[in-house]
Amino acid sequence: MASVSELYEARVAAGRLEPDAAQRGVLPVLDRLVRELAAAPAPAPQKNGWLARLRGAAPAPAPAVRGLYLWGGVGRGKSMLMDLVMEAAPVAAKRRVHFHEFMQEIQGALEGVRKTGQQDAVRPVAKAVAQQARLLCFDEMQITDIADAMIVGRLFQVLFEEGVTVVTTSNRVPEDLYKNGLNRQLFLPFIALIRERLEVVELASATDHRQNRDEGGQVWFIPADAAARAQMDALWQAETGGAAAAPLLLEIKGRKVEIPRHVGRIGRAGFWDLCGKPLGPADYLAMAEALDLLFIDAIPRLGQSNYNEAKRFVTLIDALYEARVRLIASAADEPEQLYAEGEGAFEFERTASRLREMRDADWGRG
Repeated sequence: MASVSELYEARVAAGRLEPDAAQRGVLPVLDRLVRELAAAPAPAPQKNGWLARLRGAAPAPAPAVRGLYLWGGVGRGKSMLMDLVMEAAPVAAKRRVHFHEFMQEIQGALEGVRKTGQQDAVRPVAKAVAQQARLLCFDEMQITDIADAMIVGRLFQVLFEEGVTVVTTSNRVPEDLYKNGLNRQLFLPFIALIRERLEVVELASATDHRQNRDEGGQVWFIPADAAARAQMDALWQAETGGAAAAPLLLEIKGRKVEIPRHVGRIGRAGFWDLCGKPLGPADYLAMAEALDLLFIDAIPRLGQSNYNEAKRFVTLIDALYEARVRLIASAADEPEQLYAEGEGAFEFERTASRLREMRDADWGRG
């Protein structure tokens, strides 16, 4: 099987990647990880029969190969390099998932286990994850939710004990995770665990490769005035073929979430319809699963005055981006200028970069 370096150079030679010295600089680390995964013993099969239970606990799993925490600015190629690791790793049980989505799954599983009365809900959930994946690749690790912050250290400790190798990308150095978060002192052991179990590597490229993509037809209209509305209406008419629109109701965990207009797998809503209500990641993931194209009208400038709405917008764009849902929007300004200053501006740099990438003519599911 090809190494990460060989896969990278093949894509450069084929014109699919621009050569980047910083990316090439981290390739030896990725090759090391793949080699060690190839050399590691396969996990022993699970024994669930009555004889196994009589004989006591199963043998301890093989130690996890030391993983990777790859961090750096937006658009530097972190996710692309992680995808190459996924491709090169000779491991059958492997999974790539956005970190936000993964933590939603974990919280849902914990809720189910807690209903059974178990004192330690994290261990069985983590063990179940470990039974499904020997290599876990997380895109965009960031932790802003206190519920995630309070269980993530214990969760990852058990994953490592069960022999799971973790590769993750992030825009932040580990010490800046959950920065200024509530009860952050309880989170600090997780940072120490990252340093102990993952090789922390900065991807210090000077180039944002997303900014260099060729844009297709116009899909981002500024300012969000009457002219932009008319252009959005014309595109809506073209995309839907003039078919009559109706609300789309999605049922998520017993609640109904509405997208005001939809035709087939095309939806349309205003910013405040989507981000002005107390919606969460599960709601936005459901929207992303239901749609191939979303129109969003009148995205405002973001900052301290609408901080909660801005956080929801970031989560929405993450869900659309991961699901490769096409986006057409009107907004107060270009993505890079929407959230220019204040708390949350740093995190929004990634969102702005993703919005820029989603303008590409080849973007989307189809």
